[in-house]
Amino acid sequence: MPSAFHFAFNVTDLDQARDFYGRALGCKEGRSTETWVDYDFFGHQISMHLGTPFTTANTGKVGNHMVPMPHFGIILLLPEWKALAQRLQDAGIDFVLPPQVRFEGEPGEQWTMFFRDPFGNPIEVKGFRTEEAVYAA
Repeated sequence: MPSAFHFAFNVTDLDQARDFYGRALGCKEGRSTETWVDYDFFGHQISMHLGTPFTTANTGKVGNHMVPMPHFGIILLLPEWKALAQRLQDAGIDFVLPPQVRFEGEPGEQWTMFFRDPFGNPIEVKGFRTEEAVYAA
């Protein structure tokens, strides 16, 4: 089994979390209890527990933009990234940073989008043409 990342964080409503992570993002639900639910987040495990979401602030400078910190996310190959961007746009997601390309024509060229889940947890999704481009310097 390849290594998978696990991230557990707080949400205030599991039904609302199910709607967002299951319907809007298209993630598959795993195990759950009355106080938490797991999802397959693009091959990685996220666990949402009832509680107070973590505090964030727009302190991360990326290019000319200030983005929420801390945040989590996923890196996808460009075709999957474009499909997810369209899915989120169709779902009416309010973007912190709408889908766009940055560092165009440079090493590390990437597509990115930032949005928040219904509880304020910031998520970044990056897209690259190849796996090798992820760490290009």
